[in-house]
Amino acid sequence: MTTSTTAAPPAAAPLLDLQGLVVAVRRRRRLWGSLTLLGLLVGVAVAVLLPPAPSATTKVLVAHQEDQPNDTGTLMRTDVAVLGTSRIAGQALRTLKSPEKPEDFMREYLGTGLTNNLLQIDVTGDSDADAVARAKALADAFVADHVRRMRETADADAKALIDRRDSMRGELAAVNKTIGDRSPGNDPKASASLESLFARRAELNSRIADYDQRAEDARLGTPRIITGTQIVDAPSAVHHSLPKTAATDAAIGLVLGLVLGLALAAVGVVVADRPVLRRDIAANLGASVIAELPRRSAGRWRRRRIRAARERLTASLARTVRDSAEPVSLLELGCARSTAEIALNVGRALMVEGPMVVIDGLPGPQLAGRRPQPGDPTVVGGERAAAVPDDGRRLGVGSVAPGTAWTDLQYLGTQTVLVVRAGHGSAAWLHTVARQLADQHIPVIGVVLIDPDPRDRTDGTLWDGLHIALRGHGERSARQKGGSSPPATAGGTPTHAVQAVGEGRRRTERLPMWAAQVPDSDQEAQ
Repeated sequence: MTTSTTAAPPAAAPLLDLQGLVVAVRRRRRLWGSLTLLGLLVGVAVAVLLPPAPSATTKVLVAHQEDQPNDTGTLMRTDVAVLGTSRIAGQALRTLKSPEKPEDFMREYLGTGLTNNLLQIDVTGDSDADAVARAKALADAFVADHVRRMRETADADAKALIDRRDSMRGELAAVNKTIGDRSPGNDPKASASLESLFARRAELNSRIADYDQRAEDARLGTPRIITGTQIVDAPSAVHHSLPKTAATDAAIGLVLGLVLGLALAAVGVVVADRPVLRRDIAANLGASVIAELPRRSAGRWRRRRIRAARERLTASLARTVRDSAEPVSLLELGCARSTAEIALNVGRALMVEGPMVVIDGLPGPQLAGRRPQPGDPTVVGGERAAAVPDDGRRLGVGSVAPGTAWTDLQYLGTQTVLVVRAGHGSAAWLHTVARQLADQHIPVIGVVLIDPDPRDRTDGTLWDGLHIALRGHGERSARQKGGSSPPATAGGTPTHAVQAVGEGRRRTERLPMWAAQVPDSDQEAQ
């Protein structure tokens, strides 16, 4: 009885990888940190180089004829709008005897309704004294205009009431004349008509008295409004504190710079699409992350950790080169200097066992331009790679950056370890590297990640790629050196080998490894 497993379909990739976005934005802290600092400095510079103009403020208590406790502020908004008219501005300028145009002066003051009856006026000027004079002229002009409008309204209401009262007095005189012309009689109809006339006369007398009272109230309300509308806070200059202004502007600039920096960093991350997490890098290259090297640090403890990680990586790669039956190469992407150091460390570790040659295929002078030190391996240029004898140990060092001569990589090694800086190459270029290496039949043993994110907890292992994984590679190489052959199977299914992205054909020179059949029970084993 055999058991076959079918690979589950891959889950749909999210439209936006929030974890990768946060990590990538955090790695761009130089950008948004610089913009934050720039915003802070700009805020301080604005406060120092562009101080606020001299200004003055005053408060006016405004009484209205229609004041109600439940007023929503409509009357005060009307007063603010009236303050911003050319009539008020022109009256204030005439008081100041200023030749300035009212349209220009209206842009230099502002009215603000603090409550339903309290108006604040803020004015700027050439000096503190000029600002105070302007504020007083504006307040006086507004109060005078408001009182005049209220008086005119009250007079108009009283005149309308008096006119209506006089009209009713004329009607009352006509009713009285009609009553006086009637002669007494016993006619029932005449008696009913006379009673209606008396009722009409009583109604007119009542309405006339009411109009008299309303007209009197209208006249009496005007002095209350005139007295209630007054300047309650005399105009005074507003003193600006430079440290307080600088601190406020600096805080505003800091927040704006931080927001702008984070937005630019996030947009740049999304547009560039450069994987940072080991999970994404392994998926795009089709190879597992076998080791990591943090970036250099000034701390003694971190330097010790980096040194230990470098020693472990050197030992692991030296063991791979030693046990491999085929030449191995190191191909860098965005970290030529680190790759050259790794290659030299591996060469020094293998020099104690015999001659060691490092083939320099890097585009820069990282290896060719250095001075040889005692114990260093022999370094030859890439043009002499074909002349290096096959009987000795060799380690090729090259690059898979844009502009690489892909057909020359096979002379550096028929299998490779990719040394990639996190966040350097785009996802499209990582796909291109995997595709080109597959076309050149150069299997990727694993990926060494340079400068990984310290908070990255994702898994960079491809569990279906054991045939090229570093831990399985040494075992297979040992079996090849010992002359052993793969075990025959009575039946089963081939393991799913991870292939480079875009590779649609099976590698012809590497036979697939078959999974041995495992009995499901003791009876089946018998």
